[in-house]
Amino acid sequence: MKTKVKELRLAKGWTQQQLADRVQVSGRTIISIEKEQYSPSLMLAYRMAKVFGVTVEALCCLEENLKKEEEER
Repeated sequence: MKTKVKELRLAKGWTQQQLADRVQVSGRTIISIEKEQYSPSLMLAYRMAKVFGVTVEALCCLEENLKKEEEER
């Protein structure tokens, strides 16, 4: 699933580990999310959205991901 995690993290000037510490996960989890190898749970998405000051919908590119999913059907 595409997210804006990397874009938002870089805008804050945070390292992957700094973000991981803020949302209480491993650095590897952040790396996997940024590489679209792992989709965050709802609670993790909520924690990340909260630290970035955005909605979960914006963080997770929900409209864009929904369109892509519909096109693949």
